[in-house]
Amino acid sequence: MGNRPEELRDLLDSVAKQRGPAIEIAVVGNGSPLPELPAGVRTVELPENLGIPGGRNVGIEAFGPGGREVDVLLFLDDDGLLPNEDTAELVRAAFAADPALGIVSFRIADPESGSTQRRHVPRLRASDPMRSSRVTTFLGGANAVRTEVFREVGGLPGEFFYAHEETDLAWRALDAGWMIDYRADMVLLHPLTAPSRHAVYHRMVARNRVWLARRNLPWTLVPVYLGVWMLLTLLRRPSGPALRAWFGGFKEGWTAPSGPRRPMRWRTVWRLTRLGRPPII
Repeated sequence: MGNRPEELRDLLDSVAKQRGPAIEIAVVGNGSPLPELPAGVRTVELPENLGIPGGRNVGIEAFGPGGREVDVLLFLDDDGLLPNEDTAELVRAAFAADPALGIVSFRIADPESGSTQRRHVPRLRASDPMRSSRVTTFLGGANAVRTEVFREVGGLPGEFFYAHEETDLAWRALDAGWMIDYRADMVLLHPLTAPSRHAVYHRMVARNRVWLARRNLPWTLVPVYLGVWMLLTLLRRPSGPALRAWFGGFKEGWTAPSGPRRPMRWRTVWRLTRLGRPPII
């Protein structure tokens, strides 16, 4: 982001303290200059903000095409912090133990209270954030991805800019046969925030929801999925300006190009359903 140099330094210090082999680090200045960083850190300064998925895709390529110089890539928000020194060892052990594991989603906890927001537990039954489980999506700011996943299904959808890019990648990975785990014992400390703090939140959430469906779902499920989410949005009773922005984004999702369409197989729909989240909610 370019406006949190102290938090970034603390994060890098927490990464350096991880036990086991040293972790290679890349920092992307997404349309912003980078502060002074420790020796050995790979750096990329972009002339413009490419959005969250675009910036992370650049970070992947910092480790060679598709990240091929490494086996696993960790993505950590610049205002986060790894409180435990065994997180990297847990990540290595998880991927070594399960060849089908493609993505691991960390638990995000508030540094003061230790609590985890419900929206940060990537499953429908989110009341117990301390329970690890298989899931159907992951958290963008605290995760680890096997680089073979990127080489097989491609990177994050850069055109999304912000919102739902993780689910787009997750659905493609699941359709290719990979699994996703939420791990409560892999923790990133991060201050409590509301996603609506971003001015573009309501428009992009709606637009990208349509794009997500158009790109990934069988056509028969697209109206069901989008109808459910429209109903949920109305039940949450957003403000007038927020609702107008949401419907503007919803319209944009149908009129603007959504990128390549690769609908998931019906057996993937069934797989998502068995994992507790059919792709209509």
